[in-house]
Amino acid sequence: MPLTEPHDDHLRQEDPVDAARETGGGVPDVPGGPEVTAADAPEADASEAVAPEAEAPAPEPEPVLPEPVRQRIVALTAAVLPGLPADEVPVPLRRVAKFAPNRRARLGAPAIAAQLTGDPLFRQRITARVLADTGDLGAAVLEGTAPAAADPVEVAALAYLARPRGWRDLIEASGAAVRAEADSAVVAELVREAEQRATRAEHDRAVARVEAEKLRDELARVREELGQLREESRQLHRSLRETQARERKATELLATERGRAARATADADAELRRIRARLAEAEAAAGVARASAKEARSVDDARLWLLLETIGQAAVGLRRELALDPVDKLPADFVADAFADQSGTTAAGTAARARDTDDPARLDQLLALPRAHLVVDGYNVTKRGFGEMSLEQQRKRLITGLGGIAAQTGDEVTVVFDGAERMHGLPPSPRGVRVLFSRKGETADELIRRLVRAEPSGRPVVVVSSDREVADGVRRHGAYPLGADSLLRRLARS
Repeated sequence: MPLTEPHDDHLRQEDPVDAARETGGGVPDVPGGPEVTAADAPEADASEAVAPEAEAPAPEPEPVLPEPVRQRIVALTAAVLPGLPADEVPVPLRRVAKFAPNRRARLGAPAIAAQLTGDPLFRQRITARVLADTGDLGAAVLEGTAPAAADPVEVAALAYLARPRGWRDLIEASGAAVRAEADSAVVAELVREAEQRATRAEHDRAVARVEAEKLRDELARVREELGQLREESRQLHRSLRETQARERKATELLATERGRAARATADADAELRRIRARLAEAEAAAGVARASAKEARSVDDARLWLLLETIGQAAVGLRRELALDPVDKLPADFVADAFADQSGTTAAGTAARARDTDDPARLDQLLALPRAHLVVDGYNVTKRGFGEMSLEQQRKRLITGLGGIAAQTGDEVTVVFDGAERMHGLPPSPRGVRVLFSRKGETADELIRRLVRAEPSGRPVVVVSSDREVADGVRRHGAYPLGADSLLRRLARS
Protein backbone atom coordinates (compact mmCIF):
# COMPACT_ATOMS: atom_id res chain seq x y z
CA MET A 1 0.00 0.00 0.00
CA PRO A 2 1.28 3.59 -0.51
CA LEU A 3 2.98 5.29 2.41
CA THR A 4 0.22 7.88 2.34
CA GLU A 5 -2.77 8.63 0.22
CA PRO A 6 -2.26 12.17 -1.13
CA HIS A 7 -5.13 13.79 -2.90
CA ASP A 8 -3.00 16.04 -5.21
CA ASP A 9 -1.38 14.76 -8.39
CA HIS A 10 1.98 16.43 -7.69
CA LEU A 11 2.52 14.10 -4.65
CA ARG A 12 2.56 11.08 -6.96
CA GLN A 13 5.45 12.43 -9.22
CA GLU A 14 8.86 10.71 -9.37
CA ASP A 15 11.57 11.85 -6.99
CA PRO A 16 13.65 14.62 -8.70
CA VAL A 17 16.82 13.02 -7.35
CA ASP A 18 16.05 9.76 -9.14
CA ALA A 19 15.14 11.62 -12.30
CA ALA A 20 18.40 13.56 -12.20
CA ARG A 21 20.39 10.36 -11.59
CA GLU A 22 18.75 8.62 -14.55
CA THR A 23 19.45 11.57 -16.92
CA GLY A 24 23.08 11.83 -15.81
CA GLY A 25 22.67 15.08 -13.81
CA GLY A 26 24.97 16.21 -11.04
CA VAL A 27 23.19 14.45 -8.10
CA PRO A 28 25.50 12.55 -5.72
CA ASP A 29 25.13 8.72 -5.57
CA VAL A 30 24.83 8.62 -1.77
CA PRO A 31 21.66 10.13 -0.36
CA GLY A 32 22.20 12.67 2.28
CA GLY A 33 25.10 14.31 0.38
CA PRO A 34 25.24 17.97 -0.65
CA GLU A 35 22.01 19.43 -1.78
CA VAL A 36 21.52 20.01 -5.48
CA THR A 37 21.65 23.69 -6.45
CA ALA A 38 21.64 25.55 -9.71
CA ALA A 39 25.26 26.63 -9.27
CA ASP A 40 26.53 23.01 -9.22
CA ALA A 41 24.73 22.07 -12.50
CA PRO A 42 26.83 22.13 -15.80
CA GLU A 43 26.46 25.16 -17.95
CA ALA A 44 24.17 24.81 -20.97
CA ASP A 45 22.36 26.85 -23.35
CA ALA A 46 19.08 28.25 -22.37
CA SER A 47 17.46 26.28 -25.10
CA GLU A 48 18.99 23.02 -23.81
CA ALA A 49 18.30 23.83 -20.13
CA VAL A 50 14.61 24.23 -20.75
CA ALA A 51 13.22 21.14 -22.38
CA PRO A 52 9.72 21.04 -23.74
CA GLU A 53 7.07 19.29 -21.58
CA ALA A 54 6.50 16.68 -24.22
CA GLU A 55 10.03 15.27 -23.84
CA ALA A 56 9.94 14.95 -19.91
CA PRO A 57 9.62 11.31 -18.65
CA ALA A 58 6.27 10.38 -17.07
CA PRO A 59 6.39 10.11 -13.23
CA GLU A 60 5.99 6.65 -11.77
CA PRO A 61 3.41 6.12 -9.01
CA GLU A 62 4.40 5.40 -5.43
CA PRO A 63 4.77 1.67 -4.74
CA VAL A 64 2.23 -0.13 -2.60
CA LEU A 65 3.92 -0.69 0.78
CA PRO A 66 3.07 -3.52 3.12
CA GLU A 67 1.71 -2.31 6.44
CA PRO A 68 4.78 -3.43 8.49
CA VAL A 69 7.09 -1.57 6.06
CA ARG A 70 5.02 1.59 6.28
CA GLN A 71 5.04 1.49 10.07
CA ARG A 72 8.83 0.91 10.11
CA ILE A 73 9.44 3.91 7.78
CA VAL A 74 7.35 6.16 10.07
CA ALA A 75 9.16 4.81 13.16
CA LEU A 76 12.64 5.46 11.64
CA THR A 77 11.63 8.98 10.61
CA ALA A 78 10.09 9.76 14.02
CA ALA A 79 13.27 8.53 15.76
CA VAL A 80 15.65 10.89 13.91
CA LEU A 81 13.23 13.81 13.48
CA PRO A 82 14.22 15.64 16.70
CA GLY A 83 17.90 15.51 15.62
CA LEU A 84 17.33 17.76 12.58
CA PRO A 85 18.00 21.48 12.86
CA ALA A 86 14.84 23.49 13.40
CA ASP A 87 15.15 25.21 9.96
CA GLU A 88 15.40 21.81 8.19
CA VAL A 89 12.21 20.45 9.78
CA PRO A 90 9.11 21.11 7.64
CA VAL A 91 6.56 23.38 9.21
CA PRO A 92 3.88 20.63 9.50
CA LEU A 93 6.34 18.43 11.44
CA ARG A 94 7.77 20.97 13.87
CA ARG A 95 5.01 20.34 16.39
CA VAL A 96 5.32 16.56 15.88
CA ALA A 97 9.08 16.75 16.60
CA LYS A 98 8.25 17.99 20.12
CA PHE A 99 6.11 14.94 20.97
CA ALA A 100 7.31 12.22 23.29
CA PRO A 101 9.01 9.29 21.47
CA ASN A 102 6.11 6.88 22.08
CA ARG A 103 3.55 9.41 20.79
CA ARG A 104 5.57 10.78 17.87
CA ALA A 105 5.21 7.76 15.58
CA ARG A 106 1.62 7.07 16.69
CA LEU A 107 0.12 10.56 16.47
CA GLY A 108 2.38 12.08 13.80
CA ALA A 109 2.26 9.16 11.33
CA PRO A 110 -0.06 10.87 8.76
CA ALA A 111 2.01 14.10 8.69
CA ILE A 112 5.36 12.23 8.49
CA ALA A 113 4.11 10.04 5.63
CA ALA A 114 2.84 13.07 3.73
CA GLN A 115 6.17 14.90 4.03
CA LEU A 116 8.24 11.86 3.02
CA THR A 117 6.10 11.46 -0.10
CA GLY A 118 5.90 15.12 -1.12
CA ASP A 119 9.25 16.55 0.06
CA PRO A 120 12.31 14.76 -1.51
CA LEU A 121 14.75 17.12 0.21
CA PHE A 122 13.29 16.28 3.63
CA ARG A 123 13.48 12.60 2.75
CA GLN A 124 17.20 13.01 1.81
CA ARG A 125 17.96 14.58 5.18
CA ILE A 126 16.10 11.87 7.04
CA THR A 127 17.79 9.15 4.94
CA ALA A 128 21.28 10.48 5.69
CA ARG A 129 20.71 10.23 9.45
CA VAL A 130 18.95 6.85 9.24
CA LEU A 131 21.76 5.33 7.12
CA ALA A 132 24.35 6.68 9.53
CA ASP A 133 22.60 4.73 12.33
CA THR A 134 22.15 1.46 10.38
CA GLY A 135 25.82 0.97 9.41
CA ASP A 136 26.59 -2.03 7.16
CA LEU A 137 22.94 -2.75 6.46
CA GLY A 138 22.47 0.79 5.12
CA ALA A 139 25.55 0.50 2.94
CA ALA A 140 24.31 -2.79 1.49
CA VAL A 141 20.92 -1.27 0.73
CA LEU A 142 22.62 1.69 -1.07
CA GLU A 143 24.38 -0.83 -3.30
CA GLY A 144 20.97 -2.33 -4.17
CA THR A 145 21.48 -5.62 -2.37
CA ALA A 146 19.75 -7.12 0.64
CA PRO A 147 21.65 -9.42 3.04
CA ALA A 148 20.00 -12.81 3.40
CA ALA A 149 19.97 -12.57 7.21
CA ALA A 150 18.52 -9.05 7.25
CA ASP A 151 14.93 -8.30 8.22
CA PRO A 152 13.00 -7.82 4.96
CA VAL A 153 10.88 -5.12 6.60
CA GLU A 154 14.00 -3.18 7.63
CA VAL A 155 15.51 -3.58 4.12
CA ALA A 156 12.33 -2.34 2.44
CA ALA A 157 12.10 0.68 4.77
CA LEU A 158 15.73 1.67 4.09
CA ALA A 159 15.26 1.11 0.33
CA TYR A 160 12.18 3.37 0.32
CA LEU A 161 14.07 6.15 2.09
CA ALA A 162 17.40 5.86 0.20
CA ARG A 163 15.85 4.82 -3.14
CA PRO A 164 18.96 3.23 -4.75
CA ARG A 165 18.80 1.52 -8.14
CA GLY A 166 16.24 -1.30 -8.00
CA TRP A 167 14.64 -0.04 -4.78
CA ARG A 168 11.22 -0.95 -6.06
CA ASP A 169 12.35 -4.56 -6.47
CA LEU A 170 13.62 -4.58 -2.87
CA ILE A 171 10.23 -3.32 -1.68
CA GLU A 172 8.43 -5.95 -3.77
CA ALA A 173 10.72 -8.67 -2.41
CA SER A 174 10.11 -7.45 1.16
CA GLY A 175 6.36 -7.42 0.55
CA ALA A 176 6.55 -10.96 -0.78
CA ALA A 177 8.55 -12.03 2.29
CA VAL A 178 6.10 -10.29 4.64
CA ARG A 179 3.18 -11.91 2.88
CA ALA A 180 4.93 -15.27 3.01
CA GLU A 181 5.48 -14.85 6.75
CA ALA A 182 1.85 -13.81 7.18
CA ASP A 183 0.75 -16.81 5.12
CA SER A 184 3.03 -19.05 7.17
CA ALA A 185 1.57 -17.60 10.36
CA VAL A 186 -1.94 -18.14 9.01
CA VAL A 187 -1.07 -21.70 8.04
CA ALA A 188 0.50 -22.32 11.45
CA GLU A 189 -2.59 -20.87 13.11
CA LEU A 190 -4.82 -23.06 10.94
CA VAL A 191 -2.71 -26.10 11.81
CA ARG A 192 -2.84 -25.22 15.49
CA GLU A 193 -6.62 -24.75 15.31
CA ALA A 194 -6.95 -28.06 13.44
CA GLU A 195 -4.87 -29.79 16.11
CA GLN A 196 -7.00 -28.18 18.83
CA ARG A 197 -10.18 -29.26 17.06
CA ALA A 198 -8.75 -32.78 16.70
CA THR A 199 -7.86 -32.80 20.42
CA ARG A 200 -11.32 -31.54 21.34
CA ALA A 201 -12.90 -34.10 19.02
CA GLU A 202 -10.89 -36.88 20.69
CA HIS A 203 -11.86 -35.56 24.11
CA ASP A 204 -15.52 -35.33 23.06
CA ARG A 205 -15.29 -38.86 21.69
CA ALA A 206 -13.90 -40.13 25.01
CA VAL A 207 -16.59 -38.23 26.92
CA ALA A 208 -19.22 -39.64 24.58
CA ARG A 209 -17.93 -43.16 25.23
CA VAL A 210 -18.11 -42.58 28.99
CA GLU A 211 -21.61 -41.13 28.68
CA ALA A 212 -22.62 -44.08 26.50
CA GLU A 213 -21.37 -46.49 29.17
CA LYS A 214 -23.31 -44.56 31.81
CA LEU A 215 -26.43 -44.62 29.63
CA ARG A 216 -26.07 -48.37 29.10
CA ASP A 217 -25.72 -48.90 32.85
CA GLU A 218 -28.71 -46.64 33.45
CA LEU A 219 -30.70 -48.53 30.82
CA ALA A 220 -29.88 -51.83 32.52
CA ARG A 221 -30.92 -50.41 35.87
CA VAL A 222 -34.15 -49.04 34.41
CA ARG A 223 -34.91 -52.40 32.82
CA GLU A 224 -34.32 -54.12 36.15
CA GLU A 225 -36.59 -51.63 37.92
CA LEU A 226 -39.17 -52.11 35.18
CA GLY A 227 -39.10 -55.85 35.80
CA GLN A 228 -39.56 -55.29 39.52
CA LEU A 229 -42.43 -52.89 38.86
CA ARG A 230 -44.10 -55.42 36.58
CA GLU A 231 -43.78 -58.10 39.26
CA GLU A 232 -45.20 -55.70 41.86
CA SER A 233 -48.00 -54.84 39.46
CA ARG A 234 -48.89 -58.54 39.05
CA GLN A 235 -48.88 -58.96 42.84
CA LEU A 236 -51.06 -55.88 43.25
CA HIS A 237 -53.53 -57.25 40.67
CA ARG A 238 -53.71 -60.54 42.58
CA SER A 239 -54.20 -58.66 45.85
CA LEU A 240 -56.90 -56.53 44.21
CA ARG A 241 -58.78 -59.60 42.99
CA GLU A 242 -58.55 -61.19 46.44
CA THR A 243 -59.72 -57.94 48.07
CA GLN A 244 -62.65 -57.70 45.67
CA ALA A 245 -63.61 -61.30 46.47
CA ARG A 246 -63.46 -60.56 50.20
CA GLU A 247 -65.50 -57.41 49.63
CA ARG A 248 -68.21 -59.41 47.88
CA LYS A 249 -68.31 -61.89 50.76
CA ALA A 250 -68.44 -59.04 53.27
CA THR A 251 -71.30 -57.45 51.32
CA GLU A 252 -73.23 -60.69 51.44
CA LEU A 253 -72.58 -61.08 55.16
CA LEU A 254 -73.62 -57.44 55.71
CA ALA A 255 -76.91 -58.04 53.92
CA THR A 256 -77.49 -61.13 56.09
CA GLU A 257 -76.66 -59.25 59.28
CA ARG A 258 -78.94 -56.38 58.25
CA GLY A 259 -81.81 -58.83 57.90
CA ARG A 260 -81.02 -60.24 61.32
CA ALA A 261 -80.78 -56.74 62.78
CA ALA A 262 -84.14 -55.83 61.29
CA ARG A 263 -85.73 -58.87 62.87
CA ALA A 264 -83.97 -58.13 66.18
CA THR A 265 -85.22 -54.53 66.02
CA ALA A 266 -88.76 -55.67 65.48
CA ASP A 267 -88.46 -58.06 68.42
CA ALA A 268 -86.91 -55.30 70.54
CA ASP A 269 -89.76 -52.92 69.71
CA ALA A 270 -92.28 -55.51 70.77
CA GLU A 271 -90.36 -56.15 73.99
CA LEU A 272 -90.10 -52.39 74.58
CA ARG A 273 -93.85 -52.04 74.35
CA ARG A 274 -94.31 -54.86 76.85
CA ILE A 275 -91.75 -53.25 79.19
CA ARG A 276 -93.47 -49.87 78.94
CA ALA A 277 -96.72 -51.48 79.91
CA ARG A 278 -95.04 -53.12 82.89
CA LEU A 279 -93.37 -49.80 83.75
CA ALA A 280 -96.71 -48.06 83.86
CA GLU A 281 -97.96 -50.74 86.21
CA ALA A 282 -94.80 -50.40 88.33
CA GLU A 283 -95.15 -46.60 88.47
CA ALA A 284 -98.68 -46.96 89.70
CA ALA A 285 -97.52 -49.39 92.38
CA ALA A 286 -94.62 -47.07 93.24
CA GLY A 287 -97.04 -44.19 93.74
CA VAL A 288 -98.89 -46.21 96.28
CA ALA A 289 -95.59 -47.25 97.91
CA ARG A 290 -94.38 -43.65 98.04
CA ALA A 291 -97.49 -42.56 99.77
CA SER A 292 -97.01 -45.31 102.37
CA ALA A 293 -93.29 -44.48 102.70
CA LYS A 294 -94.05 -40.80 103.18
CA GLU A 295 -96.19 -41.59 106.12
CA ALA A 296 -93.52 -43.92 107.54
CA ARG A 297 -90.78 -41.33 106.93
CA SER A 298 -92.73 -38.69 108.81
CA VAL A 299 -92.70 -40.95 111.82
CA ASP A 300 -88.97 -41.67 111.38
CA ASP A 301 -88.15 -37.95 110.98
CA ALA A 302 -89.94 -37.19 114.20
CA ARG A 303 -88.02 -39.91 116.00
CA LEU A 304 -84.68 -38.73 114.48
CA TRP A 305 -85.35 -35.07 115.42
CA LEU A 306 -86.10 -36.13 118.95
CA LEU A 307 -82.88 -38.19 119.09
CA LEU A 308 -80.70 -35.35 117.74
CA GLU A 309 -82.29 -32.87 120.09
CA THR A 310 -81.56 -35.22 122.98
CA ILE A 311 -77.90 -35.63 121.82
CA GLY A 312 -77.47 -31.87 121.42
CA GLN A 313 -78.80 -31.13 124.88
CA ALA A 314 -76.56 -33.88 126.26
CA ALA A 315 -73.51 -32.38 124.51
CA VAL A 316 -74.31 -28.92 125.89
CA GLY A 317 -74.69 -30.33 129.34
CA LEU A 318 -71.42 -32.31 129.03
CA ARG A 319 -69.52 -29.22 127.82
CA ARG A 320 -70.94 -27.21 130.75
CA GLU A 321 -70.07 -29.98 133.19
CA LEU A 322 -66.48 -30.34 131.86
CA ALA A 323 -66.06 -26.53 131.65
CA LEU A 324 -64.39 -26.75 128.17
CA ASP A 325 -63.46 -23.35 126.73
CA PRO A 326 -63.11 -22.68 122.97
CA VAL A 327 -59.54 -23.40 121.73
CA ASP A 328 -57.34 -20.99 119.73
CA LYS A 329 -55.12 -23.67 118.17
CA LEU A 330 -55.86 -26.88 116.34
CA PRO A 331 -53.75 -30.07 116.74
CA ALA A 332 -51.99 -29.50 113.42
CA ASP A 333 -50.89 -26.05 114.63
CA PHE A 334 -49.01 -27.63 117.51
CA VAL A 335 -47.23 -30.00 115.12
CA ALA A 336 -46.36 -27.14 112.77
CA ASP A 337 -44.96 -24.98 115.62
CA ALA A 338 -42.97 -27.47 117.65
CA PHE A 339 -42.64 -30.62 115.50
CA ALA A 340 -42.95 -32.44 118.82
CA ASP A 341 -43.64 -36.15 119.02
CA GLN A 342 -47.21 -36.26 120.21
CA SER A 343 -48.89 -39.60 119.78
CA GLY A 344 -52.61 -39.53 120.28
CA THR A 345 -54.42 -42.54 121.57
CA THR A 346 -56.50 -44.22 118.95
CA ALA A 347 -59.64 -46.06 119.81
CA ALA A 348 -60.00 -49.63 118.88
CA GLY A 349 -62.56 -48.86 116.23
CA THR A 350 -60.72 -46.04 114.42
CA ALA A 351 -58.96 -48.30 111.96
CA ALA A 352 -62.27 -49.44 110.68
CA ARG A 353 -63.18 -45.97 109.36
CA ALA A 354 -60.11 -45.70 107.02
CA ARG A 355 -60.84 -46.73 103.47
CA ASP A 356 -58.31 -47.15 100.63
CA THR A 357 -59.97 -45.56 97.59
CA ASP A 358 -58.99 -43.18 94.75
CA ASP A 359 -62.54 -42.34 93.73
CA PRO A 360 -62.63 -38.56 92.88
CA ALA A 361 -66.18 -38.30 94.25
CA ARG A 362 -64.94 -39.73 97.53
CA LEU A 363 -62.89 -36.56 98.18
CA ASP A 364 -66.02 -34.39 97.94
CA GLN A 365 -67.87 -36.72 100.31
CA LEU A 366 -65.06 -36.62 102.90
CA LEU A 367 -64.64 -32.84 102.66
CA ALA A 368 -68.39 -32.49 103.30
CA LEU A 369 -67.95 -34.07 106.76
CA PRO A 370 -68.02 -31.55 109.65
CA ARG A 371 -64.62 -30.24 110.82
CA ALA A 372 -62.69 -32.27 108.18
CA HIS A 373 -58.89 -31.76 107.92
CA LEU A 374 -57.27 -32.11 104.44
CA VAL A 375 -53.53 -33.00 104.48
CA VAL A 376 -51.72 -32.92 101.08
CA ASP A 377 -48.37 -34.50 100.15
CA GLY A 378 -47.21 -31.43 98.09
CA TYR A 379 -44.53 -32.64 95.67
CA ASN A 380 -46.25 -36.03 95.23
CA VAL A 381 -49.26 -34.18 93.78
CA THR A 382 -47.42 -31.47 91.77
CA LYS A 383 -44.95 -33.81 90.07
CA ARG A 384 -47.83 -36.06 89.03
CA GLY A 385 -50.04 -33.24 87.78
CA PHE A 386 -47.73 -30.53 86.38
CA GLY A 387 -44.16 -31.81 86.66
CA GLU A 388 -43.03 -29.88 83.56
CA MET A 389 -43.05 -26.64 85.61
CA SER A 390 -40.30 -25.46 87.95
CA LEU A 391 -40.63 -26.34 91.66
CA GLU A 392 -41.54 -22.77 92.53
CA GLN A 393 -44.33 -22.71 89.92
CA GLN A 394 -45.57 -26.14 91.12
CA ARG A 395 -45.81 -24.97 94.74
CA LYS A 396 -47.52 -21.72 93.74
CA ARG A 397 -50.13 -23.47 91.58
CA LEU A 398 -50.95 -26.11 94.23
CA ILE A 399 -51.23 -23.62 97.11
CA THR A 400 -53.47 -21.36 95.06
CA GLY A 401 -55.81 -24.27 94.21
CA LEU A 402 -55.96 -25.43 97.82
CA GLY A 403 -56.93 -21.90 98.84
CA GLY A 404 -59.99 -22.20 96.60
CA ILE A 405 -60.98 -25.52 98.21
CA ALA A 406 -60.57 -24.06 101.71
CA ALA A 407 -62.75 -21.09 100.77
CA GLN A 408 -65.47 -23.34 99.31
CA THR A 409 -65.62 -25.98 102.06
CA GLY A 410 -64.43 -24.06 105.15
CA ASP A 411 -62.28 -27.08 106.08
CA GLU A 412 -58.77 -26.98 107.54
CA VAL A 413 -56.13 -27.56 104.80
CA THR A 414 -52.44 -28.41 105.37
CA VAL A 415 -49.90 -28.95 102.56
CA VAL A 416 -46.49 -30.49 103.33
CA PHE A 417 -43.33 -30.16 101.18
CA ASP A 418 -39.92 -31.75 101.50
CA GLY A 419 -37.26 -29.22 102.47
CA ALA A 420 -34.58 -28.64 105.09
CA GLU A 421 -35.57 -25.00 105.41
CA ARG A 422 -38.33 -22.69 104.19
CA MET A 423 -38.10 -21.98 100.50
CA HIS A 424 -37.68 -18.40 99.27
CA GLY A 425 -40.09 -16.84 96.83
CA LEU A 426 -43.32 -18.40 98.19
CA PRO A 427 -46.42 -16.23 97.87
CA PRO A 428 -48.45 -15.49 101.03
CA SER A 429 -50.55 -18.53 102.02
CA PRO A 430 -54.28 -18.19 101.26
CA ARG A 431 -56.74 -18.00 104.15
CA GLY A 432 -57.37 -21.45 105.62
CA VAL A 433 -54.24 -23.09 104.07
CA ARG A 434 -51.25 -24.05 106.24
CA VAL A 435 -47.90 -24.62 104.39
CA LEU A 436 -45.27 -26.77 106.15
CA PHE A 437 -41.74 -27.85 105.14
CA SER A 438 -40.03 -30.86 106.69
CA ARG A 439 -36.96 -30.24 108.82
CA LYS A 440 -33.44 -31.34 107.95
CA GLY A 441 -33.19 -35.10 108.40
CA GLU A 442 -36.97 -35.56 108.26
CA THR A 443 -39.14 -36.32 105.20
CA ALA A 444 -42.56 -34.98 104.32
CA ASP A 445 -44.00 -38.50 104.82
CA GLU A 446 -42.92 -38.53 108.48
CA LEU A 447 -44.36 -35.05 109.03
CA ILE A 448 -47.68 -36.14 107.48
CA ARG A 449 -47.88 -39.15 109.82
CA ARG A 450 -47.09 -36.87 112.77
CA LEU A 451 -49.97 -34.55 111.75
CA VAL A 452 -52.37 -37.51 111.55
CA ARG A 453 -51.31 -38.85 114.97
CA ALA A 454 -51.86 -35.43 116.52
CA GLU A 455 -55.54 -35.34 115.52
CA PRO A 456 -58.14 -36.53 118.07
CA SER A 457 -59.91 -39.80 117.56
CA GLY A 458 -63.13 -39.38 115.62
CA ARG A 459 -62.14 -36.29 113.55
CA PRO A 460 -62.21 -36.96 109.78
CA VAL A 461 -58.63 -36.52 108.39
CA VAL A 462 -58.14 -36.85 104.59
CA VAL A 463 -54.56 -37.48 103.36
CA VAL A 464 -53.91 -36.99 99.60
CA SER A 465 -50.83 -38.92 98.38
CA SER A 466 -50.13 -41.59 95.78
CA ASP A 467 -47.29 -42.96 97.91
CA ARG A 468 -48.35 -46.43 99.09
CA GLU A 469 -46.19 -46.23 102.22
CA VAL A 470 -47.80 -42.94 103.25
CA ALA A 471 -51.29 -44.33 102.60
CA ASP A 472 -50.65 -47.46 104.68
CA GLY A 473 -49.11 -45.40 107.52
CA VAL A 474 -51.99 -42.92 107.88
CA ARG A 475 -54.61 -45.64 107.45
CA ARG A 476 -53.34 -47.31 110.63
CA HIS A 477 -54.03 -44.06 112.50
CA GLY A 478 -57.61 -43.74 111.25
CA ALA A 479 -57.13 -41.25 108.37
CA TYR A 480 -58.70 -41.51 104.93
CA PRO A 481 -55.97 -41.93 102.24
CA LEU A 482 -56.81 -40.77 98.70
CA GLY A 483 -54.75 -40.77 95.47
CA ALA A 484 -53.26 -37.60 93.98
CA ASP A 485 -55.49 -37.93 90.89
CA SER A 486 -58.63 -37.29 92.94
CA LEU A 487 -57.25 -33.91 94.12
CA LEU A 488 -55.94 -32.99 90.64
CA ARG A 489 -59.40 -33.59 89.14
CA ARG A 490 -61.00 -31.59 91.97
CA LEU A 491 -58.60 -28.66 91.26
CA ALA A 492 -59.23 -28.88 87.54
CA ARG A 493 -62.99 -28.79 88.11
CA SER A 494 -62.79 -25.70 90.30
